[in-house]
Amino acid sequence: MKGAVAAGHPATAEAAEAILRDGGNAFDAVLAAMLAACVAEPVLCSLGGGGFLLAHPARGETHLCDFFAQTPRRQPPEDSRDFIPVLCDFGTVQQEFHIGLASMATPGLVKGMFEISERLGRMPLARIIEPAVQLAREGVALNRLQAYIFQVVGPIYMSTKGSRRIFESKSRPGELIGEGELVTNPDFADLLEILAIEGEDLFYRGEIAARIDADCQAGGGALTRADLEAFSMERRVPLELEYGGARVFTNPPPSTGGILIAFALEMMKEIRSGLDAFGSAGHLAPLINIMGLTNEARIESRLHETAPEKAAERLLNPDLLAVYRDRVADHPRAHRGTTHISVVDAGGNAASLTLSNGEGAGYIIPGTGVMLNNMLGEEDINPHGFHAWPTDSRLSSMMAPSLIIEPGGRLTAMGSGGSNRIRTAILQVMIDLLDFQMPIADAVESPRVHFERGLLNIEPGFGEAAEAVMREDYPEHELWTDRNLFFGGVHAVRVEPRGRNLEGAGDPRRGGVSLTL
Repeated sequence: MKGAVAAGHPATAEAAEAILRDGGNAFDAVLAAMLAACVAEPVLCSLGGGGFLLAHPARGETHLCDFFAQTPRRQPPEDSRDFIPVLCDFGTVQQEFHIGLASMATPGLVKGMFEISERLGRMPLARIIEPAVQLAREGVALNRLQAYIFQVVGPIYMSTKGSRRIFESKSRPGELIGEGELVTNPDFADLLEILAIEGEDLFYRGEIAARIDADCQAGGGALTRADLEAFSMERRVPLELEYGGARVFTNPPPSTGGILIAFALEMMKEIRSGLDAFGSAGHLAPLINIMGLTNEARIESRLHETAPEKAAERLLNPDLLAVYRDRVADHPRAHRGTTHISVVDAGGNAASLTLSNGEGAGYIIPGTGVMLNNMLGEEDINPHGFHAWPTDSRLSSMMAPSLIIEPGGRLTAMGSGGSNRIRTAILQVMIDLLDFQMPIADAVESPRVHFERGLLNIEPGFGEAAEAVMREDYPEHELWTDRNLFFGGVHAVRVEPRGRNLEGAGDPRRGGVSLTL
């Protein structure tokens, strides 16, 4: 056996599988999957975005590679900003996003790709890109999930000539590509081949950087060549805690998702010995309560106002934890473009990679097939308001690639897409694995809840009795009729020491696929 991969699309997982079969390690494979996802999951992943890799080398320290987006060094003039509101329809709710040149933050994915390959990989980049190049030239049939995502953000992907050139239906001119139609992107294939030869300078210092700079200056954007030249991947020490005898690693500040997961697990420590069976009142009542308290603590600790290096210290302060532990004891009653890839190999390497392009800015870098992100147009990661961001700063995120190392050495890599639901999805899978000792597939597929702003969202599958109790205790609730990507998409892989018992689980809520080889 060579490894296991879990991802959000068959083509994404197959790209990793091909590299593992060819002798690549987990880091080579996760990069190949990432590039394939740019073709197969184009709304969720783009070289114009950013992300995080939680890396566990078989020989070396576990660490976090942060190549998420960075704010520009200057604000564009107010009267010339290209910052366009776009209304996207999620079916039950509509949400406004902002696109255009002034919504784009400095992208980090290309930088991350090269540095991860150089530091952790085994294969040449020219081999790693091959699956994505083939997909981009031959095309990937749009599956039902990706077609749905396209429909939600359709106004963005039909907003510019460059985007329509890639994502407009070939058989229905003027309409967005639909289920079963081929997504091709030959410009992207050409770009990957050139990058493999010329290196990252082409993107950050060469022709591409110059073109982004020129278009932004002429069209009302903030990005400059200086922003691109200055971008660096940051290597960080993961946030680490003990839970149930296991070591849990997750994304540290300046991102917030990992801190909130850590806070919730600290709360769970106080009640885990008394947990009843999965789906019982004794399981769900404290879990939902802790979700609510985590939201309160996020506000009370003023996490969004805290310097990144102080964020974990503030939220995980023993005094604050003690207050919220008391609140746990006092309660006895019973939508974003993100994807995740997890890979382990038989050599003991593990890679947990979460990526985002926001919803995309609509702007395609000419000749590349790459849509840049709209991170500056996302309300969730701009808590102080639009155009109030501090200059030249790494943006925060809910993305939380995570690892669990259990007593005895069994290792699980996991992460999720899903905006604010990332943290609650990962939290619940961790509890299912460590407290209920579920098999990995059962932990990923088991029903979930999400509690925020007084509203309890409930997936089906807990049973009529549990659902009745939740509805009674939480009058503000929504009982979903089926499993839904709203509740995240946890893709997880697991390996025993010495490469034994490789296994994985892709979340069906987000088209998840797992392959073991």
